[in-house]
Amino acid sequence: MARGDKSKYTSKQKRQEEHIEEGYKKRGVSSKEAERRAWATENAISGGGRKKGGSGRGKKASSKPSRKGGKKGGRASASRSAAARSRSAKKAAATRKRNKSHGRKKSSR
Repeated sequence: MARGDKSKYTSKQKRQEEHIEEGYKKRGVSSKEAERRAWATENAISGGGRKKGGSGRGKKASSKPSRKGGKKGGRASASRSAAARSRSAKKAAATRKRNKSHGRKKSSR
């Protein structure tokens, strides 16, 4: 298997990688870098390709990378002033109220 070959990854792993990549792009990371980081994150979560081949037993999926991302986001929020956080919360509440009146459902992440 050549470097960069994704044939040993399951459809679920590929799907997860796409979602992770979207998250990086939303944060302003370039497409190429977002893809590289997304595969690195997916490898950290699942331990690499899951499809049959090779010897040994499988490994459990790790949720550490997800937790790390959440911690980083929380730390960034904590470093903002109380006024900035309050402004953001008010804006979010207004958006939720507006979306509710339009009958939109909450997007699943």
